[in-house]
Amino acid sequence: MLPDFILQTDYFSQLFELKWYDDDVYKLMFRLVVNLVFLTIVVRFIYYPKTKRKDYLFTYMLIGVITFLLCFGLKKMEIGTGMGLGLFAIFGIIRYRTDTIEIKEMTYLFVVIGLSVLNSLASKQISFIEMMVINCVVVLLVYGLENLWLLKHETRKTVNYEKINLIRPEFYEEMKADLEARTGLAINRFEIGKIDFLTDTAQVLIFYYADEQTFSDYHV
Repeated sequence: MLPDFILQTDYFSQLFELKWYDDDVYKLMFRLVVNLVFLTIVVRFIYYPKTKRKDYLFTYMLIGVITFLLCFGLKKMEIGTGMGLGLFAIFGIIRYRTDTIEIKEMTYLFVVIGLSVLNSLASKQISFIEMMVINCVVVLLVYGLENLWLLKHETRKTVNYEKINLIRPEFYEEMKADLEARTGLAINRFEIGKIDFLTDTAQVLIFYYADEQTFSDYHV
């Protein structure tokens, strides 16, 4: 708790250029709940059952929340054209990069940039309570997705498969058993990608739980 003399005067506001409290915090919490509910319906109950892609579930949830919080926070500030273009340039770093970044690491990059932008631009238009709510929501959501919701991290690898006669749907179990025998992985599922009939090969995307494997080379 802050001392009474800080809460009863403008000392806190003048020192940190932040208001201690703003009625907009209720708007933030209400709209955030609505956004989270519909994000969950779309991503978890419509998208995920069809694709089983946990990495993209993680990505869509966090990008959706960060975008909402950015828009809510920035709409209360007077941002000029130069600052707006600068923000676009910052987020452009995510797309124009030299080294390949996995989707999950790219999402963390987006989260880190988003929080940094919000915290650096926070002023008297955003109260201290609102700023703390935004930061705490992001931290709790990331922690919950990593440790509570997505308990098993599904890893994927692409292999070139030459037994093209097994790619037909009726040979699914036989092909899965062959892939497990040849890779040494306990495969959760697999998907067939590009098929090349000239070389009689197919690209197969195999999915497995890294923590359940006995070979350390497959844990990455």
